[in-house]
Parts: sequence; C-alpha cells; structure tokens
Amino acid sequence: MRITELLTKETILLDLTSTSKDAVIDELAEKLDAAGKLSDKKLFIKEIHNRESQSSTGIGDGVAIPHAKTKAVKDPAIVFGRSKEGIDYEALDGKKSHLFFMIAASDGANEVHLQALSRLSTLLMDEEFRSTLMEARSISDVLTAVNKKEKEKLDAVEKETATAPSANRPYFVAVTGCPTGIAHTYMAADGLKDKAKELGYDIKVETNGSDGVRNKLTAQDIERADAVIIAADTEVEKARFSGKKLISAPVTAGIRRPAELLKQAAAGDAKVYQADSKESGSSSEEDKRPAFYRHLMNGVSNMLPFVVGGGILIALSFFFEDQVEGVRTPFGDILMEIGGANAFSLMVPVLAAFIARSIADRPGFAAGMVGGLMASNGDAGFLGGIIAGFLAGYLVVALRKAFAFVPQSLDGIKTILLLPLFGIFSTGLIMYFIVTPLADVQGGLVNWLEGLGTGNIVLLGILLGAMMAIDMGGPINKAAYTFGIAMIAAGNLEPHAAIMAGGMVPPLGIAFATTFFKNKFTKQEKEAGKTNYVLGASFITEGAIPFAASDPGRVIPAIVAGSAVAGGLSMLFGNATEAPHGGAFVILLVNNWPMYIVAILAGAAVTATLLGILKKKVV
Repeated sequence: MRITELLTKETILLDLTSTSKDAVIDELAEKLDAAGKLSDKKLFIKEIHNRESQSSTGIGDGVAIPHAKTKAVKDPAIVFGRSKEGIDYEALDGKKSHLFFMIAASDGANEVHLQALSRLSTLLMDEEFRSTLMEARSISDVLTAVNKKEKEKLDAVEKETATAPSANRPYFVAVTGCPTGIAHTYMAADGLKDKAKELGYDIKVETNGSDGVRNKLTAQDIERADAVIIAADTEVEKARFSGKKLISAPVTAGIRRPAELLKQAAAGDAKVYQADSKESGSSSEEDKRPAFYRHLMNGVSNMLPFVVGGGILIALSFFFEDQVEGVRTPFGDILMEIGGANAFSLMVPVLAAFIARSIADRPGFAAGMVGGLMASNGDAGFLGGIIAGFLAGYLVVALRKAFAFVPQSLDGIKTILLLPLFGIFSTGLIMYFIVTPLADVQGGLVNWLEGLGTGNIVLLGILLGAMMAIDMGGPINKAAYTFGIAMIAAGNLEPHAAIMAGGMVPPLGIAFATTFFKNKFTKQEKEAGKTNYVLGASFITEGAIPFAASDPGRVIPAIVAGSAVAGGLSMLFGNATEAPHGGAFVILLVNNWPMYIVAILAGAAVTATLLGILKKKVV
C-alpha cells in the first residue's frame, strides 16, 4: 500500500488557522472526521492527547507527527496540515513546528496499513523533502512530492537488502521501539541506519512496532556485532545480548542524535551487559524507575487477568446461589470452581513468578511460581507472594553467579537443571519457615477479636473493616472473615455485616477513584477500575490487589481508612446479616439495608478521595 492511499486530497490542509498545540490537534482531527475516517472524534482526540502525555510527537526540524491507534478510527488515514507561521508544539528541539502529519490507525489496522503509516515518518527525516512540502503550492504538489519520495525510499530499501555487510567495517545491531509503535519506532531505525551509512558502519536494526517485530536479530547477528544499541521506550528482551557491549537510550535519541550513539558504540564506550545485572548500558539513559518498581509491575500486570477474569466469574456464581442457605446450583458451582478454586488460586503464584522472572529471567520463573503457591496455600496473601517473588528472583541471580564455574558448553544443563532445582529448593525452604508461622498469627487474631466482641461495637466495626483491607485475602483479612463466620454461628449477626462492608470498599473506592481522578491512573488501571465496580459489589476484595501491589504506600492507607469508616458506620447503624458472602447480591437481606448502602458508599468515597489526594499524576 502506498502512502497516498491513506493521505488523500480530502485530508490535506495547506493553511492551518490554529495557533496552539491543542488547537492544531482539534483542527486536524476535524478534517479527518469530515473525511469520514473517524467514528468518535472526541475519543480520537483524547487518545492523541494520551500519546502526547508520554512524550511530545513534535520531533523537531519543524515537523510534528501526532498519532494514535484506537477503535475511534474507522479507516486508517493520514491528514496533513501546514502552518507557514509555525506553532509551538513542544518540539524536541524547542523550535516551532510547520509540517503536521496526523496518523490515525484503527485497532484493526492490518500489516499493510501499518507499514505505510510508519514509512511516512521515515520520509520526513529528509531535509529536502520537508522543504518541498513547505514550498508546495497546491494539494496536487503535496501528493506528487510524497509519491516521488516514497518511491525513492522503496528503491533504496530494495538496494540495501541486496547489499551484504562488509567484514572490514564495524558492525552493530540495534532495537527501536516506542509505546504506540507507529512513528518514532521507524524514525529511530532510519536515523540509525542513515547515519551508520554516512559514518561507514554496518548496522542491522530490529523494530518493535505495531506490526510486530520486524527485521528480527538472529543469534548470528548478535554474535557478530561489536556492540548493541537499544533506542526504545518499551520493554526490550535483553537476555539475548548477555556478554555484549550495550548502550540503552530513549527512542528519541535514535531520531535526534544517532551519530552520538553510533560513535559511542564504535569507541567501545559501553558496559558489557550481563543478564542478571540490575543495570547495564549507558546508565544516564536507563529507565529511571527503581528496579523494585519495574519487577513489581511485571508481576502485577501479568496477575491482573486472573483477578479480573476470576473475579467476574465468582461474581456471576452468586446469581446461582441461595445466599441464606448457602446452596448453589450446579452451574453456580462450576463458575465458582473456575473463578475461585482455579483462577484466583493462581493469582498469587503468577504474581510471584513474574516478579522473579523480571529479576532473574526464565530460570527465576519456576522458583517464583513455587514460592508464590506456598504463600497462597499458607494464607500469606499477596504480601507473601511479593516476598516470594523477590526472594526467588535474587536467589536465582545468586545461584547463577555461584555456578559461574560451569563451562560454557554446559550452559544448557545449568539453565535447565541446576538453576531450577536449586532455585526451587532454596526458595521453598525459606518460604516454608516464613509462611507456616502465619497460621498461628491468624488463629491468635481470631481469639483476640472474640475478646473484643463485648466492648465498644463501633470500635470493633472500625477494626474489622480495616482488617479486611490491610492485606486483601492474607492472614489478617482471613482472621477477620473467620471471626465473622464464628459470630454468625453464635447468633451475633452484626460483626459480619461490618466485615462485608469493609471488604467491599477497597475495589469500590478504587473504581470511584479511577472514574473521578482519571489523571492519577494509567490506561490499564482505568480499565481495571471499571471491573472493580463488579468485584466490589460482589464482595471480592482481591480486586484491589493490583493497585495496592503497584503503589502500596498510597493505596493501602487509603483503602484501610475507607474500610474502617464503612465497618464503623455499619456497626453504628445496627446492620446485621446472616449471609456469609454475596455483597450487593444479598444486600436486601441486611437489617436496615438503606443505611448499610450509606455505610459502604461513605467508605468508598473516603478511599476515592484519599487516592485522589495521595496519588501523583500519571506522566
């Protein structure tokens, strides 16, 4: 597909009237909408701004390429706009932008469309082409210039493919990638290739874009390379580069200063990357997030599908259950078996396994999974899973160093046999002694709560509500829940109402926060927040775990405070229930149920408000 099949006379504006960044985005989007390319203009503009919040698409040299891949686009398209006076678009070089190419990619854009869209971004790196566009007098001149330049580019790529690298020149391999994978990925790749040719180097560049991995580096490519350059703002699999000199930089470095990266590689000014190193390459360019946070996020993001899928299945099972008698239909049992006994039971092991993998790569995965399973079976909850993940990861890193004496020819045995064997054993041994005592802690908490039952009932409600939130399924949560069941059996129905209210608040409060404080959460968190409405209403506290795991210092205090308020109010209002579970599905069975709803919503509002205050804006 040619670029001019996406850029047509209906999507060209030779004289923009906008004078600001926001205005030009709106004007270009309006042109796309008028051409029938958008199904939801407001959503498209929102996605464009979301991309801009990650880093400006004003690439410098008078060019800006705002872009988004979204369901708001009906048909992939490009709109071109030109401003003779220039617009302050927060460009990388600080100068005004004159040429604007807005790229609209649909969620269902096929590979051919994506290749054409990405090809455009590389054409704009040519100064002569930019000058031609600035001087174009008509829409036809623009289309002619694009067609001509694209043909030159395609011919050059064909010639480049046919030319074998020389053994007499320095040879580098590189990887480029950006969050959207449409423009910057390919511009950085072309920037590195063009500058390498100019400097007399050979280079092979792998692109991690919207159309998948292209020009993938082989083991032979990496083995032969004198150095590796990573110019990416996305996660890149680095283990394959172990033992090679590696330079890591943002994707914009490949666009703005490829010569600097290549000269640094040619001079050998880079550290040798080791797969178990915490940091490698150019430290000034590395991801500035703490290693702890990166490893934790790897676990949380992989755990999230189990929380969402399993939680919704558990919620659906309540439709097939008599909550008072506790009798489910056969189909309700199936849903609970799939969602609770299986999906939820994998939640903590998966969290631990992917934390360990982030630290120690594949050899850490098995040890983390086993440690997480022990934490889950031992009622240590998600906090036990986090401990297991970090423990397994760093133990395997230590074991890899301990087995450094093993000859390279036996590396396969080390990876397949030694590291998993000793990693699982050492992690399991330590977790055995960490997890087992938690059962005694839980039993002690239940006994202590029973002693409080005759005291101040509001204080008891506050305490029970807080306990339901503090570890969300761990020993403290389980102790409170067990106490509530024991009180139902004894004929005291008020404590369990407070417990259920406290357990519903964490996911509900987070759901409210993601709705009313959108700028405090990532796109993935906002999507998960919607699911938490269902999980919270279903008394599935675990829906809050991914949020608490990713930002415990802010989220846990907020949900504990909200749950404490809900539990205290429930006791104050005299709410009581015989139902051991069910949340909103059994709310009409609660004594004085209108005030029970008030207690839950008040607690959720406290949590949401605190999250809105405590959490930082997402950049």
